[in-house]
Amino acid sequence: MKLSQAEIHQFNSEGYLVACGALHDRDLDPVIAEYEAYIDRRAEELVDQGHIKQTYANEPFERRLIGICQEYGDIYGELDIMHFRGRACFEFLSNPNLIDLVEGLVGPEITCSPIQHVRPKLPAGMTPGGRDAHEVPWHQDAGVTWEEADPYFILTVWLPLTAATEKNGCLEIIPRTHGRGLWEHESRRGFGTTIVEESMPEEEGKMLPMEKGDVLLMHKEIPHRSRGNFSDGIRWSMDLRYQKTGTPTGRPMQPDFPVRSASNPDSVLTDHEEWCRRWIEALASSPERSLHRWQPV
Repeated sequence: MKLSQAEIHQFNSEGYLVACGALHDRDLDPVIAEYEAYIDRRAEELVDQGHIKQTYANEPFERRLIGICQEYGDIYGELDIMHFRGRACFEFLSNPNLIDLVEGLVGPEITCSPIQHVRPKLPAGMTPGGRDAHEVPWHQDAGVTWEEADPYFILTVWLPLTAATEKNGCLEIIPRTHGRGLWEHESRRGFGTTIVEESMPEEEGKMLPMEKGDVLLMHKEIPHRSRGNFSDGIRWSMDLRYQKTGTPTGRPMQPDFPVRSASNPDSVLTDHEEWCRRWIEALASSPERSLHRWQPV
């Protein structure tokens, strides 16, 4: 699905665009199936090791991880893209239907930033570590990269793998606030990176409930947050970044890779094992600086 000129104009004026129904089950289901298979295998292993009492095999994808996490919270940390490193996840990062959307805003030379996440947002009170998973405070995505990326356009791509509703913690944004630059943030231990209260814009937020198949395209300067999940299921989502190839990602210690190139198609990374190797090396090294620019308070 390519963006129309009207959609590009809306993005430029509002700072975001929801492309409804842009992706299909055939685009998303391989990723879901890969996670289902992993959770199935790990549940069997955890039962054998005595960490959990049952596999919760009768629970649907939207609920199965809840029971497992209640007994063995460490599995939660295994599921983000850079640790999971599944082939279907890797292939989805260059999914043609997704990248067609991105090209309308980034251009024909596209790199996938190392900011790549799969987020299983558990119901409130069920999160390992005692706090709600991804109950994310107001922030700009420009605020979670190093300063080197500030002058460059980086596109946030957020999409639900299961329906995102106001009850289970869909995104809330403040439209038309891009172009004002980066507001002061602070990094609160146990809470995350957030815009300091004095810098918050006065405009009201807008909730963005979305269905599986919808894609949110968002400017990196748009403030957004996600409240707690007060449903009885998991809100699964993906949170990705794309930008023009050759521009700084703001995460130089982590691997980016080209996903589309009109000028040099051979530069596009299609080797899953090479992608895994790059992430393994990056995670094994200890950066001298934090991933974020703000000092913890």
